[in-house]
Amino acid sequence: MKIKAVILAGGMGTRLAPYTTAFPKPLMPVGGCPILEIVVKQLKYHGFREIILAVGHLAELITTFLGDGSKYGVRIKYSKEEAPLGTAGPLGLLKDELKGTFLVMNGDVLSSINYDALLKYHKKNNSFATIALARRNAEVDFGVIEVDKARNIVNYTEKPTIDYLVSTGIYIFEPGVLEYIKPREKKDLPDLIKALMKDGKKVKGYLNDAYWLDIGRPEDYAKANADFKNLKKKFLPGIK
Repeated sequence: MKIKAVILAGGMGTRLAPYTTAFPKPLMPVGGCPILEIVVKQLKYHGFREIILAVGHLAELITTFLGDGSKYGVRIKYSKEEAPLGTAGPLGLLKDELKGTFLVMNGDVLSSINYDALLKYHKKNNSFATIALARRNAEVDFGVIEVDKARNIVNYTEKPTIDYLVSTGIYIFEPGVLEYIKPREKKDLPDLIKALMKDGKKVKGYLNDAYWLDIGRPEDYAKANADFKNLKKKFLPGIK
């Protein structure tokens, strides 16, 4: 796979405090291996050879740990934001680097997604942007009432389960997306996606059943560590 990958690794990780006060969230260990290292190994397995890390908070620890990527068989470059730019803003610093289709992903997600299938889906649909999606559900602990305009009750469901789709924080973009981000502009990815849709650009969702977990919350971090032990081959195929 010849496209470049951008890993967003500059966040403060406030939800995992106090661990992330002196330690960047992307280096938090999952199964004894920093989550960011797992991501780099996965990208290498799927054919990525050029990776750009967008760093900020405690960037020195990340650059020292990963180096130039040679120990993983990839080339790693770094782009440092001097002030927080949100999740999309760091891409505005990379216009000279990203001339073709590229991948963007958060550096703190544990996933078994097939990046090849994601890219093929993006290309097949001639998309401007593609978001990898995951299914989630939430259980409501109350009886949910639906009423009409006159407040007549039209439905009553006891403790329903609501199904919905969420962004996994993994995207495929065409380089034209960068025209929607000003240099050093603070911007988040949801705002970028909304701007693309408003402008009539094709934005597709790639729904898949791969494992996915954002380790940002303590309970999810604990679950990621428990799951990794049982599913290591799924997360790191081809690696003993």
